[in-house]
Amino acid sequence: MSITSATARVVSTAAVPAPPTAVPGAAPGAALDRLKSRLPDHARDLRVNLGVIAAATALTPQQAWGTALTAALTSRNAEVSAALADAAAPYLSAEAVFAARGTASIMAMSNVYNRFIQMMGEDSDYAQMPVRLRMQLIGKPGVDPLDFELWCLAAASITGCEHCVRSHEAAVRDRSGTVEQVHEAVRIAAVVHAVALALTTAPDGDAVVV
Repeated sequence: MSITSATARVVSTAAVPAPPTAVPGAAPGAALDRLKSRLPDHARDLRVNLGVIAAATALTPQQAWGTALTAALTSRNAEVSAALADAAAPYLSAEAVFAARGTASIMAMSNVYNRFIQMMGEDSDYAQMPVRLRMQLIGKPGVDPLDFELWCLAAASITGCEHCVRSHEAAVRDRSGTVEQVHEAVRIAAVVHAVALALTTAPDGDAVVV
């Protein structure tokens, strides 16, 4: 049972805040430049690929930067998470940041559970048992449901939960999301995860300034 289907009975009544526009004078690129300067030379392709966030034309700024923040949190690198939180600040309201952090947290739990069910098989005894895990955030994420589903999809793509990937891709499409939006969200997740891995595993002193 997916995170979406498991909570299908929860009806959201929360007002969805409007996505904020960029703050005049803010420099989200500075935070990304800091990350680029920390990447070792063997990961130099990622310096260019970090541009996929700002260049995501099929996504709104909130969708793109929320995806990036969710992906960073899912990738478990504090430096990358902090940098992307700074970079996303002009584009995400406090409610959206809360939702992105909540998405990463709830998906960390859901992906483990659903991968287990998938490995054991839909005809196993475990698949017939009630999930019995609190997931109220799903019904009231605090952002547009389409944005939330894109962020869930990004997290599931990183953790490799096939069942969750398929479920949330379908949920995006059910909410009139496009294949282009799905593609861009997954591209962002892939790059952010790769940056997190590169910085986590880089030998001491291997980072270069660009």
